[in-house]
Amino acid sequence: MRISRSSRRSTAVGVLFCAVVMVMLPDVSAKRFIVGGNMGWTSNVNYTLWAGNQTFYLGDWLYFVYDRNQNDVLEVNKTNYETCNAEHPLHNYTTGAGRDVVPLNVTRDYYFISSKGFCYGGMKLHVHVINLPPPQAATVKSYSSSITAVKNQLIIFMVVAVAAIWDT
Repeated sequence: MRISRSSRRSTAVGVLFCAVVMVMLPDVSAKRFIVGGNMGWTSNVNYTLWAGNQTFYLGDWLYFVYDRNQNDVLEVNKTNYETCNAEHPLHNYTTGAGRDVVPLNVTRDYYFISSKGFCYGGMKLHVHVINLPPPQAATVKSYSSSITAVKNQLIIFMVVAVAAIWDT
């Protein structure tokens, strides 16, 4: 089967376009946190301990999974968080499905409680959201450098493939 020269050039342009897109993809992306891990948003979970083991960055989001008949998700101010006061919440994220998403789109402290009485037993969450560190100050992780290496190898392969297709 013979492929026309214009078809080969179209393929080469497509491969080159894919290579450019791969280079432009960021190495870091937002992270989804299931609040409470395997336990979800429920009573008898130490959310202070859970949150203390996480780092929350701007653009991440929280995913609250809970029994919709027993709990809810309210964002409150710090004073109401400390006193478990559910009156005048800043935001009610409860959708009724028991699967609520909270985008962390501002660098600040977020305070969440359940208004169903479980707050007094510890069903409350404080999250401190920070900016991503600048690339030169970020700690280089092995998987990040592996991704970069794979991207570089893929780009080299694509350039060679485009050159081979172009010359034929």
